[in-house]
Amino acid sequence: MTTTLSRIITAILLVATAVAQDDPNAAPLPAARPRPRLAADLAAQTVVLYNENDLDSVALAGFYQEKRDIPVLNLVGVKVPPGEEISRDDYDRTIAEPLRKIFVQRGWWRVRKDDDPAGRVLETKIRFVAVMRGIPLKIKSCGPYEGDVPDGEPEAIFIRNECALDSELALLGLWSRRISGILANPYYRDDKVIQDTELTSQLLVCRLDAPTPAIVRRMIEDTIATEKTGLRGLAYVDARGLKAGPLADGDRWLEKVAADFRENGIPVILDNGPALFPAPYPMRHPALYFGWYNEKVAGPFASKTFKFPAGAVAVHLHSFSASTLRGTERGWCGPMLASGACATIGNTYEPYLGLTSHLNVFSQRLREGFTFAEATTMSQRFLSWMTTCVGDPLYRPFAAISSGKPDLENEWDAYRAGVRTWLKVGRESGISELNAAAKRLKSGIIFEGLGLLYLAGDNPGPAISIFKQAREAFANPDDRVRVAIHEYGAIRQAKGPAEAKSFLHAQIAEHKSANSLEILTLLEADEARPKPPIEKKP
Repeated sequence: MTTTLSRIITAILLVATAVAQDDPNAAPLPAARPRPRLAADLAAQTVVLYNENDLDSVALAGFYQEKRDIPVLNLVGVKVPPGEEISRDDYDRTIAEPLRKIFVQRGWWRVRKDDDPAGRVLETKIRFVAVMRGIPLKIKSCGPYEGDVPDGEPEAIFIRNECALDSELALLGLWSRRISGILANPYYRDDKVIQDTELTSQLLVCRLDAPTPAIVRRMIEDTIATEKTGLRGLAYVDARGLKAGPLADGDRWLEKVAADFRENGIPVILDNGPALFPAPYPMRHPALYFGWYNEKVAGPFASKTFKFPAGAVAVHLHSFSASTLRGTERGWCGPMLASGACATIGNTYEPYLGLTSHLNVFSQRLREGFTFAEATTMSQRFLSWMTTCVGDPLYRPFAAISSGKPDLENEWDAYRAGVRTWLKVGRESGISELNAAAKRLKSGIIFEGLGLLYLAGDNPGPAISIFKQAREAFANPDDRVRVAIHEYGAIRQAKGPAEAKSFLHAQIAEHKSANSLEILTLLEADEARPKPPIEKKP
């Protein structure tokens, strides 16, 4: 790695506010507000799919059904071979064909007699499928398949027929024999709850799966507990600083993730440099994490002591991030779930960047109050492909926040209210409200968020004094170190490397007992090495 640590950390702070579109011909994703729905209504429209040959799968299905108060009739067991990968023949024989029969027999589907471009399902009572641990994760490649049409360009996409099982299951109502390549997702970028669409043949499929059954139980419990009050915390976004080239779309998505969270009152720490957040980085309060691009879990997440808060949503974009969910070291999905996350998105096989979930669509729709299953499906241009979505399909981490009145004695809500004032009334009014709330609540979080807003506007001067107040307000030394990193970047940008180096030296002396002291010492050593000056914007 040729990029020096100080420039990586500084890249976390130099946040661009202008963001390109992921598709130059696509309009910006319009804002949406899902209509209120009762938990009982969502539960009644949910099928819980489990493997009768796996005792853990049976037990988890019952646990989830009870916790979500899903009708017992909606529990569906199938007898599936063991393992995470299944053959196409076994998928058809043990899952697809039995499920179609059950959906019709139990009156969930009213179907046409003949094939139709919209699928054979005229009416449906089921919208969501919760796939339990024990159901295979992916369908492996097969040879010639009756009714398949493996043609088109580019050939590498259209002749492939391996896929994520859940992505194939989403189109169960089509009765399609086409298994090669991709199928367009009619729910992509939608702005309505699934019940208000005419997509009767489409299912929204997520899985409750993880390295161990105990983790799945914890995910279910944390999800339901978090929904009652809403998910609050910092958003960490790890982009790569790509402005052009075939991979630039990934960075555009992540930059828009950061912009949407920031503009809606969620404090954002954006690393816009080429490397991941460094291992000793003090990543506390990580309610949300979106990043890319490393083959295996790395950075702070690789530490055995790292923990996400209850209800956290964490996504790392990589081609094989969900090639397995059974390990705690391979890929990203399994390790992040083992570290406390409740929901994630991954790929079972090589998906190609443009055919992965558009993370900006997912994050916005989730933040607006849609269910996890709706937000993840809205983010996928194509189905019958490689994406798997791991988490409770009914999870609405922001529904209580988006529909409720903010609690101004809660620092996260007070910060969100101040940002809303900034955007709706004016910058000065917002700054005044945020400063007053931070002082009244003695909140390091509000001060830190305000400083990050200054940096997002490329205004490091006032951020320096705000970060100083944040450090003084925080009791935890690792929180103080994190803010010191922000402050170091602001000082380096506004006042130059000499003052930044002096600041680091003082912070090292002050934080000898911090777990994250290492990152300050690494920064100081890196600052001492010769390097070109940071280019300032014209």
